[in-house]
Amino acid sequence: MKNSYKNLKFINGLLIVALCFYALSGCKKAISKKIDNDVLIEQKVDSLLSLMTWDEKIGQMSQVRHFDDIIDDDISSKYIGSVIHTQGPTPGKDAADWQARFVTLQNKALATRLGIPLLFAVDAVHGQNTFEGATIFPHNIGLGATYNSKLVEEAAAITAIETQATGFNWTFSPCIAIPYNEKWGRVYEAFSESTALTSQLAKASVRGHQGNLSDKKTVMATAKHFIGDGSTDFGVEGGNTTLTMNEVSKYLLPPYHDAVAEGVGSVMVSFNSISELSMHAHKELVTDTLKIGMGFDGIVVTDWKGYSRFGANAIINAGVDMVMAVDGDLDVFQKGLKAGIVSKEVSQQRIDDAVKRILRQKFRLGLFENPFPDPNLIDKIGCQDHRDKARQAVRESLVLLKNENNSLPIDKKTKKIVVVGEHANSSGLQSGGWTIWWQGTQENYKGATTILEGIQGTSEGLVVYDESATEKHADADIAIIVVGETPYAELFGDIGDGNGTHKLTLSKIHQKYINTYADMGIKTIVVLVSGRPLVVTDQIDKSDAFIAAWLPGSEGDGIAEVLFGDYNFTGKLPHSWPKSEEDFKSKYGPNFWDTSITPLFEFGYGLHY
Repeated sequence: MKNSYKNLKFINGLLIVALCFYALSGCKKAISKKIDNDVLIEQKVDSLLSLMTWDEKIGQMSQVRHFDDIIDDDISSKYIGSVIHTQGPTPGKDAADWQARFVTLQNKALATRLGIPLLFAVDAVHGQNTFEGATIFPHNIGLGATYNSKLVEEAAAITAIETQATGFNWTFSPCIAIPYNEKWGRVYEAFSESTALTSQLAKASVRGHQGNLSDKKTVMATAKHFIGDGSTDFGVEGGNTTLTMNEVSKYLLPPYHDAVAEGVGSVMVSFNSISELSMHAHKELVTDTLKIGMGFDGIVVTDWKGYSRFGANAIINAGVDMVMAVDGDLDVFQKGLKAGIVSKEVSQQRIDDAVKRILRQKFRLGLFENPFPDPNLIDKIGCQDHRDKARQAVRESLVLLKNENNSLPIDKKTKKIVVVGEHANSSGLQSGGWTIWWQGTQENYKGATTILEGIQGTSEGLVVYDESATEKHADADIAIIVVGETPYAELFGDIGDGNGTHKLTLSKIHQKYINTYADMGIKTIVVLVSGRPLVVTDQIDKSDAFIAAWLPGSEGDGIAEVLFGDYNFTGKLPHSWPKSEEDFKSKYGPNFWDTSITPLFEFGYGLHY
């Protein structure tokens, strides 16, 4: 028996060695295949580049909207390299129309002398949010609150499918900024104030979006905005960042290192300046740090009208490869760059580097073999599996800040629940900016479920809706008060020191909603819908339970599933929570690495049942 056991161990050992050898051999083959493919792509890029005229090269560096900026024939006559969809005329009434429109433009590009296909780009930042009926996920701040990299990867993969289904192969996502001041109007676009958490989720997002880049279910991702966009002084969009280069390196660059290591296809430069030098023209950071230091071999793209706004040919010399030549900038860019080449202001080497990067990504995406969208993906838009995953993301994003006397979970058999606030009954309000329209919408949109509908569908008792807290249901057992910000995007969400639309506190009307029911002695549950932590210390004190729900997107019923105890709270704060407006007197608000300001709730805080 002993000898048999020894023989068995010996045989097992041989098998393990053989399996390891086989696995190692397979790994070597996979690595070798990737290297061979990379070499082949570089050969194709060099061959194509050698055939190109200056006009064709400049054209490849040009990105335009599919409306206003061009007529269709400009695609071929101006050798356009990329088309984007932004707010404005939609490509059609449904996804088939969207695909057809982009097929028409792609055929214009393929009919040129060299037949170089177009890149089609869109700001699909929390789902394919430009298409009504798509699955809309919580904004990144909510995904940051999940601390769940697997979920972020799955959300990105679903976004990629629905983005491809509407005709695009490139998304301007993820935003991997590190916000340090809640006055900034783009806080919700980023995952967290934490460098480590942002790095973790950035990698997951790039993996999910890109997958196997040549697969028609994936899209090219964009890490943005390089760099310092979330750390401008006083949270001013496009303002000046006065962090030292050591601080930039320590706090802001790691997520980019990780995104580049994951193979992110593009990086978008930022509107802000660092020490008064525009990031679009910052050669030390764009070329020396990103391209050379990190080994980034993808496309560096401008933000909106970057050429005319931030230094013309200086941005090309700094390392920008593709220019968002929109809103009147196309001729300005193409003529200006050509003049710069003639005068030797811009070198041939710099142009060739830019065009090689663009062509390289087009080959990696498989566009030369298969340049058209897949009509079979259309049925995936807003499908139940995708919505189920988005609802999971909503559940896991919720952060419980207070639960006095175990006010939550709510008993489903509660006799009467009153729901208050316009945010409870509007999928637009619950989704924030970059939803259907650039600045978002306050209306309900196709396919979404509101928070109120979720409550009505979960409760077994009477649910009444008192939108503006005027009916005063004194006989209610529980009041669920849904309050928050109205949608905004970019600078329109900045909070200044004047009398702007957006503030660090709740509006007087929303404070009244809470006071009305709390003062009646009714158990008051507050759900805060916002793109950032707000100063709500008094409202938290007034309430029996208080939930930070961020901007949950299209699946509002995910909130009810947690309120009524089908699931527990698991979310944790991705940001330190301010206690007063005094916290914002200096250039930054409270954050976990600056201990000079004591927050109301620390980064990572979150209660459970």
